[in-house]
Parts: sequence; structure tokens; C-alpha cells
Amino acid sequence: MSSVSIECVAGEGCRIGESPVWDDREGALLYVDITGRKVCRWSPVTRQAQAIALDAPVSSVALRQSGGYVITLGTRFAALKWKEGLVTTIAQVDKDKANTRFNDGKVDPAGRYFAGTMAEEIRPAVLERRQGSLYTLLPDLSVVKHFGQVDISNGLDWSLDHRTFFYIDSLSYSVDAFDYDLQTGKIGNRRSIYKLEKEESIPDGMCIDTEGKLWVACYDGGRVIRLDPETGKRLQTVKLPVDKTTSCCFGGKDYSEMFVTSASDGMDKEWLSRQPQAGGIFKITGLGVKGVPPYPFAG
Repeated sequence: MSSVSIECVAGEGCRIGESPVWDDREGALLYVDITGRKVCRWSPVTRQAQAIALDAPVSSVALRQSGGYVITLGTRFAALKWKEGLVTTIAQVDKDKANTRFNDGKVDPAGRYFAGTMAEEIRPAVLERRQGSLYTLLPDLSVVKHFGQVDISNGLDWSLDHRTFFYIDSLSYSVDAFDYDLQTGKIGNRRSIYKLEKEESIPDGMCIDTEGKLWVACYDGGRVIRLDPETGKRLQTVKLPVDKTTSCCFGGKDYSEMFVTSASDGMDKEWLSRQPQAGGIFKITGLGVKGVPPYPFAG
């Protein structure tokens, strides 16, 4: 077993860092600061992050096959041209709701952009329940709604054989699985595969490794956990020096490094003084597993 090491690589202190995605084209890590309203790109070469400021909470970012990126911004799916800093709305959701916003999103193996919504928070993890929904932006730029009644739509990924969709609605304290049809993008037969333990707190972002095991960032739990979706067992816990770990992805040249985002919103001065790296981006090496490269949006 190689020794696991954790380093804070970007310490600018996101309010809510989220949605880390490795961009192989740029050799850089993308992520968002939701309430800070910016998309960031961190380079391991310069060890600096560039940022593009936006006009609404930006909750996820994904690669786009035709160049640039796609993002979830407020209740909009949008395109982002990095060099120009140009944002173009693609589609809007939740038109009948006054105070929702998108949360986590990810592209499926066929190039569809899945993303879900939630009510705006009164304070972290305190919000009007069951206001969210799960949507997909299709490559033809139309939108499909899968279901509503979601509290906090969060982590998502697909099994290596593309037959299972994994999904987290945070306040259910559960990691769920659905049957998934790659051809149509339809999901069904929802079931829980793992219930979080008290000290693991709230399940947030998630990614999969090349052994088909899930990694889940635990908000207020200060850790990422590795789960076996077949057995429902926890295989490994990696603790971080901050409580509000939000999401994780694999990256680096061979996808053997894990990047973990974190948040500082909702922490008072005393808490922040104990955890000065809150809101930072962490790199974990030595896990001994690799991740699956992100899929680009096909539209």
C-alpha cells in the first residue's frame, strides 16, 4: 500500500468550492466557487488559479467536445468560452420556482449533461425541502426532467459498464443507484447502496475509479470515503484538514491524483482560525488507484 499524502494546492479560500474536473487539453483542474460566483482553472505548472467571475451562483462545469466548457449557472445551462470570458445561455429550468438554483452536474458517457437543482440555502444545508429536480441537457440542447422532490441534488457518476447511474440527494444521507440505459439516457429502479454513518455527515460530490469503486466527499465530515457499490461496504476513509469537503475527482497526467474541493461558507472566525485551509483545493497522492477521465458534453 503506497502512503497517502495530502497537499493544499490552491488556498484562495473558496466560499463553496465544487465540481472539480480535470481538463486534459489544458493540463489543468477546473472547479467552481458557487457562492463566490466564479469558475476557476488551476495549473499544476504555474500553481496558480485563474478565475472568470459570473453574474449568478455557478455550481458545476464540464468539458465541451466542440471546445470551451458548459456550466450550470443559477437555473440555466450555459456555454462558457474561457479566453473571451463569454457566457451564452443554452436552456433554463425550474421556471415555475422562485428560489431554486442548480447544484452538482456531470456529463454521462454518451455526452449528455446531467445536473440537478435545490432550493437556495438559508444557511449551509438548511433550506426548503423537496424543491429540487434532476435534469439532463441533451446534445441537441433540449432538456429532459427525470424527477422532482429532491432536497439537495448532488454527486453523480456512472458505472464502468455504463449500466448503472449513481446519485446523491444529500439530505437522504444515502448513495443511490439506478438502472441506466446508455442509448436513451433513461434511469429507473432506484435503490440505496450505502447509508452514511453519523461521523461521515452529509454525502456531497462523488467520482468513480478504474476499479469501479465510488469516492464520496463528506460535507462536514472532513473526509472522502471509498465505497464498493456491489457490496455496499466502505473500503477506505481519507481524512482531510478541513471539515467542509465538498467534491472529488481524479486528475493529473495519468489520473492517479485525486483533487478535493472544500467550502468555508457557514464557518465563524474561530472555526476558520482552526482550519485556515477551509475553501482550499487539496491534492491527494498515493491512493494506488486511478480515475476515469471526464466525458465531454457532445452538444
